[in-house]
Parts: sequence; C-alpha cells; structure tokens
Amino acid sequence: MHEGLRKDRRTETSPPCLLPQGFPLPLYINGSRSCLPLLCESDCTEAPKEKLSLLQPREKVQFYKPARAMSSTGSRPANPSHVGRSNIPPIISNAEGEEVPEFEAFGLAVRGHKPNLSSFLDVWDVNMLCETREINKKEHRTDMFVNENLIVRRGQPFQIKITFDREYVAEKDQFWVEFLIGAYPQVNKGTYIPVLPNQDQEGMKWGGRVLESENNVITMAITPEPDCIVGKFRMYIAVMTPYGIRRTRRDPKKDLYILFNPWAPGDTVYMPDEEERKEFILNDVGAIFHGEASNVEIRPWNFGQFEYGVLDACLNVMDRAQMPLSGRANPIKVSRVASAMINSRDDNGILEGNWSGDYTYGVSPTAWTGSVEILLNYSSAGVPVCYGQCWVFAAVFNTFLRCLGIPARVVTNYFSAHDNDRNLKTDVILDEDGKVDVKLTKDSIWNYHCWNECWMARPDLPPGFGGWQVVDATPQETSDGMYRCGPASVQAIKHGNICYPFDTPFIFAEVNSDIVYWKRNKDGTQEAIKVNTHHVGKMVLTKEVGRDGSKDITESYKFPEGSEEERLAMEAAVKYGMSPLSVLLPEADVEMDVHVEDVAIGSDFKLTLQFKNKKAKPRSLNIYVSGNIVFYTGVTRSQFKSKTIEVKVGPLQTQTVEVEVQAREYMNKLVEQAMLHFIITGRINETSQIVTSRSLVTLKVPKLTVKTAGSPRVMEEMLVTVEFTNPLKQKLENVYMRIEGPGLMGAKVKMYSLIPPGTSLTWTESFTPRRPGRSVLIASLDCPALRQVYGQAEVNIQY
Repeated sequence: MHEGLRKDRRTETSPPCLLPQGFPLPLYINGSRSCLPLLCESDCTEAPKEKLSLLQPREKVQFYKPARAMSSTGSRPANPSHVGRSNIPPIISNAEGEEVPEFEAFGLAVRGHKPNLSSFLDVWDVNMLCETREINKKEHRTDMFVNENLIVRRGQPFQIKITFDREYVAEKDQFWVEFLIGAYPQVNKGTYIPVLPNQDQEGMKWGGRVLESENNVITMAITPEPDCIVGKFRMYIAVMTPYGIRRTRRDPKKDLYILFNPWAPGDTVYMPDEEERKEFILNDVGAIFHGEASNVEIRPWNFGQFEYGVLDACLNVMDRAQMPLSGRANPIKVSRVASAMINSRDDNGILEGNWSGDYTYGVSPTAWTGSVEILLNYSSAGVPVCYGQCWVFAAVFNTFLRCLGIPARVVTNYFSAHDNDRNLKTDVILDEDGKVDVKLTKDSIWNYHCWNECWMARPDLPPGFGGWQVVDATPQETSDGMYRCGPASVQAIKHGNICYPFDTPFIFAEVNSDIVYWKRNKDGTQEAIKVNTHHVGKMVLTKEVGRDGSKDITESYKFPEGSEEERLAMEAAVKYGMSPLSVLLPEADVEMDVHVEDVAIGSDFKLTLQFKNKKAKPRSLNIYVSGNIVFYTGVTRSQFKSKTIEVKVGPLQTQTVEVEVQAREYMNKLVEQAMLHFIITGRINETSQIVTSRSLVTLKVPKLTVKTAGSPRVMEEMLVTVEFTNPLKQKLENVYMRIEGPGLMGAKVKMYSLIPPGTSLTWTESFTPRRPGRSVLIASLDCPALRQVYGQAEVNIQY
C-alpha cells in the first residue's frame, strides 16, 4: 500500500444505523471500508499500484495534493499542506466539495456484483419549486434575485416535490434529504444535514414533514435551523435499501442558497418591523449623504444585491478571506471578516483605497454609480478593484450585508474625528501667534465619513447592546492586526461603554471626541487654551425608511451636549480609558463666528467674520485667515489664501469683517469634491488670549438631467437620455459618464475627450426592464476638473 494512503481495516458485517455518521462518504479499498478521505503526502497524483476496488466503476478515487504554487493573484504563497498536523485541510471554501457515491453499500463489496435494486423506491425527479412566481421565492422574499437556483432564508420552511418511480409508502419506504456544504461535510460541524420526512425541528434543529402525497409525487416541507450556516448547499435524496443507500446524482440545478433571515424570530438578525425589513434588506437603491453639515448633498447608489452574479460574488468574498464555514452562521463573525475584505490593505480584498487625486490606473471613486460592477469585477478577476473611498467602501459593504440577509444601512457622520493617537481626543497644536502647527498636529477631522450599521443580536455582550452595530470597511486604523472596524454596539457608543468589542473606542472618538487646542510655547511646553465640545459628530444622517430623504440619528450615538446623560456617558468613557482634561479653561473675551453663503463652483464669494466683545473694555485682535484646498478627509492639499487682519471691537460691541475670495484663487488648485477649508485664528492683544474658528465651504456642482422614453413595461425596450452643460469657464477633458439601474440595465460607460465651456451634450441608451416595480436609473459624470456630478430618473415598470 502506498505510504501516504491512510486506511482503516475495520470490516463491517452488519448494516450501520439509518443515517450515515460523518462525511465524506466511505470508499471501499480492497474490500475494506475507509472512513477517512484518501490522502497522499507525495506529489504523485496517480493512484497507488495496489488495486483499488470500488463498488461503482464510475467512481474515482482522488488524492489530496499539497498546494505548493503561488496563489492565483501572485500576492502570497498558497497555504501549505495540512498533512502531519490535521486529518483534513481547513474547511474554508463554500465552492469546494467532493462527489458522493450514488450507491453506498453495506458490508463487504463483492467485485463485479451489482445488487438488484429495481424493487426498491427510486427517485425519478426533484422539483425545487424555484421559479420566481412559485411559492418558495415568494414566501422567502428572494424572488428579486436573478438566479435560477432556489434561494431561501434560514428558520423558515420551504417546499420541494419528489417524484418516485411508484407510490411512496411511509410504513415501509425510508428516505431522507441530505444537505452538504463545503468539503468533508460532517453532522457535528453543521456541514452535513440529513432531514427525515417526519422530523421534529425541536429535537433535530432542522425540520421536515410530508405535506402531501399523491400517487408517486410527494410534497415535503423543510425548515432549516435558524442559526445554520449561510451559503450554497448541495442537495441529494437518499433512499434506504437492504444493500445500501442509494442517492440521486449530483445536479448543480438542485443546489440551494440559504441566507440570514430577519423575518425569523429565532435568527440573530431578526428585525421586528416590516417596513424596516423592506428598507434594509429588499431595497436595492439607496441614498448616500455627503457635503458638509450645513450644506448636505445626496447622491443615489445602486446596491444591486439581487443582480446576476452578486450573491455568488458575496459568498466568494468569504472564501477568499479563508473564513471557516462553521463561522458563517454568525453575523458577528461574517460582518467582521467582511469589514476587512471590502478593502485591500492586507488581504487583497475588493477595493483599493486611493485619496491622492490621481486615478490614472483605475476608476475615480466619485465616478461609481453602484456596487454590482465592482463586485463582479473582483469576483471574475480576483484582484482588487481600483479605486474606492469611504462612501464606496460603505456602499459595497451594504450590498454584501443585504445580499446575505443582514439588515444594513449606510450612515454619514459629519465632522468625523480620526483619532490617530487613541487618546479619544482631537488635538490641534498652535504656535504663539495662534497659527496651526501642521507638523505637530497629527489628528484629523474628516468633513464627513461614511460607514455601515448592521442589525443583529449581540449574545457576546450584556443585554441591551444588540440592535444596530457599527461596521466600517474604510482602512483607517488596524484592529487585531487588520484594517477593519466593528461590529461595535451603537448603544455602547452612546453610553460610553468603550470597553466592549469591537473597536468601540475608535468609533466613540469619531462622533464624540473634543477638539482640544494647545498653545506650544518656545520652551516646548504645551498648554490647553480652548476646548470645542460641539464640532465633532455635528450630525449623523442615514436614509429614511421608505423615502429618499435624510434621517438624523445623532441622538442614537450621543446624548445632547450638556445634558446629565451626556455627562454620565463621558464619565463612563473616562472610566474605561478616556483621558480627561484636568483644567477648566476660561472663555476668551471676544467671541468669533464665521458665515459663508452657498457657493457655486467657479464663483467669487465673501467670508464673513463676526467678532463679539463680551467685556466692557475695548479689544483689538490680530486675525490670521488661512484658506486651504482640502480633501474631504480634512487633509490639506495646498493653501490658496493667506491674509492677516487687524480688528478693533468696542466695549460690548459687535464688529463684522468681510474677506473676499475670488474664483481665480482656488479654481486651478481644486481637488475632488471641491472643498475649501478656512482656519481663522488670532490673538487678543490686551490679554494674549487665543481665538479660533473654522469653516468648511463645499462648492456646489451642476446636476445631470436624466429622462426616459418609451412604454414602461417588462421586456419592452425603452430609452434613457442624459443631458449635461459645462457651466465652467474652462474646458473639461477626459470626461467619463456612467449609467445603470437595478432591474433595468447594467452599468454602461461613455467617454468624451473634450467638452468646451458652455457646451451641452446628450447621451442616449436603450434598455429593457426585466422586472416590474419602482426602480431608478443613476448617472454620473466625472473628470479631473469636475467630480461628484450625478443625476437620476425614477421609473415604475408594469407587467
């Protein structure tokens, strides 16, 4: 016998119990039953010279060959062989699975002998009832998936019809339905599930019962356990005979997908409100908020979780993460693994982040209109898609979660702190004149930041911390050695319980940290001169349920400033590690405010500074105005304006100063999203007190006009037209336009090399709706000189 071949010489003389114990199913080697898979330690891929006698000639013995080559992406070596450390390799792939024998004999197999099974029950056909209008997909709310296989949700019964060669007699005929997932499926791992026709769900977790028996056709209801593995299962019908177990042949059309189920009370993602379930699971079009807190902008997004290939692409993400199948029953583990896999920083995940402004070798983050194109490109190519920023990471993550059945939504936090030094504060260092020391100031405040919330129970936390959980796929800081974040309980964040996993302190700082201004003296010492407790986490928005408007959920993350509850939450945060500011800082004699009206890109505008003297004595100030081109992350690209002003304010008086900003000063320096950041600092001459203020100006960009024409009916051709006029005084070069819509058309791209100033263009495409109901066509325009240009048109398709 070959040295690498593991075998078991036990001989069975009596039939085993009704249901086989453990998989893979036994193979017969020289008349002996081997209960372990055949393993070969050498590089030999041929069978050993000793003869291998199998009951069925068509069954092949396969040997495990250790992987030695590089992975398909070329990024890292494939996993080393498990031989010598475990009986079987890690079960980390939903896609893998060995064939099972159509007949598994009891006892010794006689070479050349074929038992006569004609008198025993035989399966002629299995109908999965997987058509869109049939009961299963309707009842399980999976009829929107573009997938021919059956898709069901766990904890809820589905039906199959089995046609036998004769009438089924329950008293004498024994059969069961087998569900297998991954390689080496086992009962105790939840990867092999046998379901009897009359099986009590309480005792066996999975339930089965015969609903109807007519002639030789039976209808059987099967209920997966509410915490079973989520993924793609193989299905067989097994029939007991005196000679052995006979099974149906492997048929990929009989495979079925099992998803999380927010409609099932026993599922950990159960959500009691029906309207919320429709929004956070079934809605495939969303709204993502950007801009700044006083000037909120909205952009549509095609989540497309039901589009062709997306479900398989989401399952493939977990395979690429090498996530054990046993962990795929737990939404906590699934969401945490996915938060790392959405970005590519340390695991060759879906999206490569890029905030540089140079997108030569990929697609600009502002150009994307949906998740489908990104997920399918990653699934087919196996390499990260270029490029993404926070809202793209959040939108793709939202598609992943909703596709698998975990309720999810995209959330935008305005003035989101990035706590680099993990002290739960945002520190700004000023020199003696009140100017920001950019070399020493390491913390940053994003103008806005998008992440996700997913709904689930948290049995790993004390009661009361379930519900919405923050998960963030944008690679900001590492968590347990990987770029990921969450899930973190929103309730824990609100109450300052930052000791609970995962990454609660970081998210608490994003929404609730104080901005502490420090004055750096010439001797190197620093003293706190001002604390702003209101700027960070100014507003947290998400899409309304059933509507396209915004919903302010700031109160979900923190109590009102100055309230008793807010004080207690901060005390809890200090108790669990937040460092308090030990000094009480006096207010400056002069209060400074900044006001800016809405500004269209390419326009001149005025910055209005208002100074209010709170003392009965006059005050004079030296004010420094710094205007900067910034990325939406708060990172400064370049300074375009620098101005020093002397201001005098009478006793208890208010003085207003206007600073003019001309378009020619900033237009040639703009980066994506057209944001200007003004930092106004100064010193009161009489008291040497420092005054500070800041203002973010988001320049308004034009919109696209999207129109449709034709009869809005299923499978009837329609037209969509996108119109745009260049409003700038400069030409636009290398302009890319995109358009797509869930259930209407896949992403289409068109490129224009040049659009002169004031010139209009029109782009018309045809499409054929494939499903009825409300949907949206989403269009974008993107070029280096003008980004974040969107438009949409709603259509209501009829049968």
